[in-house]
Amino acid sequence: MTGHDHDHVGQHEHRGGVRAWAWLAQLVRPHSHDASVSIDSELETSRKGMRALLISFVALMITAVVQALVFLVSGSVALLGDTIHNLADALTAVPIAIAFTLGRRMPTRRYTYGYGRAEDLAGIVVVALIALSAAVAGYESFGRLLHPASVDNLGLVAAAGIVGFAGNELVARYRIKVGREIGSAALVADGLHARTDGFTSLAVLLGAGGVAIGFARADALVGLLITIAILAVLRDASREVYRRLMDAVDPDLVDRVETVARDSDGVHDIGEVRIRWIGHSLRAELEVVVDATMSVLEAHHVTDRLEHRLIHEVPRLSAALVHADPFAHRDESHEATRHHRPPTA
Repeated sequence: MTGHDHDHVGQHEHRGGVRAWAWLAQLVRPHSHDASVSIDSELETSRKGMRALLISFVALMITAVVQALVFLVSGSVALLGDTIHNLADALTAVPIAIAFTLGRRMPTRRYTYGYGRAEDLAGIVVVALIALSAAVAGYESFGRLLHPASVDNLGLVAAAGIVGFAGNELVARYRIKVGREIGSAALVADGLHARTDGFTSLAVLLGAGGVAIGFARADALVGLLITIAILAVLRDASREVYRRLMDAVDPDLVDRVETVARDSDGVHDIGEVRIRWIGHSLRAELEVVVDATMSVLEAHHVTDRLEHRLIHEVPRLSAALVHADPFAHRDESHEATRHHRPPTA
């Protein structure tokens, strides 16, 4: 039992004023607390995400172009593997940007929760690109290991490795920071990908050093090490995306919701609590036990106040569906639907 038709004008002041898009939306539906969060906050987080993607895309493309030019004059397969990986990392910004754009669309009668889950699909594309870059880098490195070739301009190769490390580490820090701020698993996964890219770029220095002291296959071996590092990133990114697709959340979030609910006026106890990510926002569903002598309106006020508290006190929570059960007759309150309910752990 929830309600959003209470007016919050005068109680909450929107950051930066009411944007034109939000203003148009308010013309066709009443203003509510949930609207203020889902419009202002969602636009703000999407804007941060898009800015992070644009900046990191430009930085990584510049890094990849510099490394590609050095590869053309050096023939270093280790540098080629690093360049391919950096290029793939830059291109992962494209599906995530599309997902952020889709996520800003309003819910429809078919997509009643909106389009936030497009970000999870983007995470799958990111994982696929990482896998592809690992395959290409591994193939080229293995081929060079079987058929060694000279590597020229070792100084430039070493410098390109340093450029790759610097570019990737800056992008990684930025993506992870913004991804955690807006609750984007795909952006955090992309940031972790970029961070490992930075360390693999430093490995290019080892290849150049090995060739410099006369170990011709050092360049190819480093290329294979880079491939292994990419596979490690693939494992971590796959785990992150898998958890999001399976609606996994941090158990601390569940504890936080339960704590807020138990501490709310009019709540005697709590029942099931479910939380899921939709894009980079959370939605919760929970049952609370209230006094059986309450009127429907009074019970509504209890659940409405609880939802209001949850939205304010649980990070990234945009909405909560709160169901009230009568305290004195709790065992009977779900008699009709008990056999339809799935077992809980």
